[in-house]
Amino acid sequence: MADKNTFVSLGNGQTIPILGLGTWNSEKNKVKEAVIAAIDAGYRHLDCAWAYSNEIEVGEALKEKFTDGTVKREDVFITSKLWNSFHAPEDVQRNLEDTLKKLQLSYLDLYLMHWPTAFQAGENPFPTNADGGFIPGPTDYTVTWQAMEKLVEKGLAKAVGVSNFNISQLTRVVDLPNKVPIANNQVELQPYFPQEELVNFCKSKGITVTAYSPLGSPANPFADPKEPKLLQDPVILKLAAKHKVSPAVICIRYQIERGIIVIPKSVTISRIQENFKALDIKLSSEEMQELSALASRDFRYITFPPLKSHPDYPF
Repeated sequence: MADKNTFVSLGNGQTIPILGLGTWNSEKNKVKEAVIAAIDAGYRHLDCAWAYSNEIEVGEALKEKFTDGTVKREDVFITSKLWNSFHAPEDVQRNLEDTLKKLQLSYLDLYLMHWPTAFQAGENPFPTNADGGFIPGPTDYTVTWQAMEKLVEKGLAKAVGVSNFNISQLTRVVDLPNKVPIANNQVELQPYFPQEELVNFCKSKGITVTAYSPLGSPANPFADPKEPKLLQDPVILKLAAKHKVSPAVICIRYQIERGIIVIPKSVTISRIQENFKALDIKLSSEEMQELSALASRDFRYITFPPLKSHPDYPF
């Protein structure tokens, strides 16, 4: 298959496909076939995380596609994330090595700090108190970041970045005597919540941005049943009908037009294939203005309620 991916430069000689497959909340018994279908459809970017508890299955899919010759390791950009329970410097590499073992890889293209907050270290990745809130750990994320830089020096990750960081948190990392630049910040971005100020700040610092939950996270386990349904918005439905694509494709293309990397999640093969059509369409400036106007809704889907006690909540 000819490569029709659009790429974004990470500033270190690497490029990342602007469209990838997300794997958050993808069921273990479905994610392997989803990854295989995505690679067969042309995707060359996979977004993973240790906390998703499905990296073994993703690794099995990758091994199958490497073995049958569909792709080589260097053809696929693979991201994963450091979990909050491993923020202590001595635990950072251990968490990455566990991810690499599960994915059956020797390195990652990009490794992100999943959240700017540490949890209590231990066997339980989700340590909670009597009120249901997470028990914090003592490590400041700037200390964790300095340990992550060493992963690049050791060749375990080609680039490192962060996820769910706001401007003040990013500034604290940028102001460190960095040896390795922040390659990426992965945050929720969708037409109701485009985060223009954060995106502009990242661009000013040479930090690429990845949009998670670009479809309004219809499978979010923390969802409020009364929340607005992004994929049913009249503006998005109108544009989908005009371009003869699904509403999801319009939401994905919206981010691509903004120069933002986007990682819609799906385990439905037909939707995975349909979402890839976002690389084929174009949105006019007038259509982009219509979508940008939806920012007036100012609605965030991913709030991660267990972190409500954190002073920076919601991230």
